[in-house]
Amino acid sequence: MELRSFGRTGLKVSILGFGCGSVGGLMVRGAPKDQERTVARALAAGVNYFDTAVQYGNGKSEENLGRILKALKPKNAIVGTKVRLPPADFARIDKAVGQSLDASLRRLGRERVDIFHFHNAITTDGGGDSLSARQVLDELVPAFDRLRRQGKLGVLGITAVGDTAALRQVVDSGVFGSAQVVYNMLNPSAARALPTSYPAQDYGRLFEHTAKAGTGVVGIRVLAGGALSGTAERHPVASPPPPPIGSALDYDADLARARRLMPLVEEGFAATLSEAAIRFAIGHKAMGTILVGMATEAQFEHALAAVEKGPLPGAALDRLAKLQQGFAGDAS
Repeated sequence: MELRSFGRTGLKVSILGFGCGSVGGLMVRGAPKDQERTVARALAAGVNYFDTAVQYGNGKSEENLGRILKALKPKNAIVGTKVRLPPADFARIDKAVGQSLDASLRRLGRERVDIFHFHNAITTDGGGDSLSARQVLDELVPAFDRLRRQGKLGVLGITAVGDTAALRQVVDSGVFGSAQVVYNMLNPSAARALPTSYPAQDYGRLFEHTAKAGTGVVGIRVLAGGALSGTAERHPVASPPPPPIGSALDYDADLARARRLMPLVEEGFAATLSEAAIRFAIGHKAMGTILVGMATEAQFEHALAAVEKGPLPGAALDRLAKLQQGFAGDAS
């Protein structure tokens, strides 16, 4: 398994991470023996980054990951979890963040997490469930720093969703060592300019900002919540189709566009659309690790096999760019 330097943090992370979220569902609703077998297989394959959150199954994912890592006792596992604050806690950010992390540590059975991500959207002016960039820098960062000084977390992180300008401001501050960034074949704008009238949020080449700040990148929504499998079928332990992030207004539109990328498979660039999506995501030099939601061990093996084939070749990327041009002008 390829290990990549994770920004300025000093961490070396496996290019394939282990997503413990609700979309795939394995670590939330899967059978314990299936969870244990798949985590063990991932560790044996060289995966060292495990990403969870209290929101995944109301703590179930953290509990299950903690139980399994306690049994397997890997020496090199890097664990990341998250905090999402309800608006009622915006007036008590320091206390609420500390309480959330303490509860996560209890569920994980750990004294410290390696990466702690702020999981709310970050916007220019705040409001609703989001914090403004200024609130993040002036109020959230001191709370994270206090917990770091107490030895409860290693790297400060954000989930980079919200307003592009606000995300750039927060990344450019250099405070955060990790950013979870949306990057997939339906929305490549973290890496390059989008065609005119392209139906996706423009993340404004956010990778240029993470690179300048020395921020490690965790690639999220690599399969667009499952749409880039090209099929509407979902495993029983998976969640219902999730709302898109940064692309279409609804999942069905993402799925329809994903199917328009099938020439990548038909012309022999990849065996499946999901393989193409995974290989696309690992191809950018800014990427530290990618997260692929999974429902079964077989789905992990599929992701592993895709990563082992390496990034898509240049000819495939050129073909993809032409196909993406066809999305320009679509209704969102």
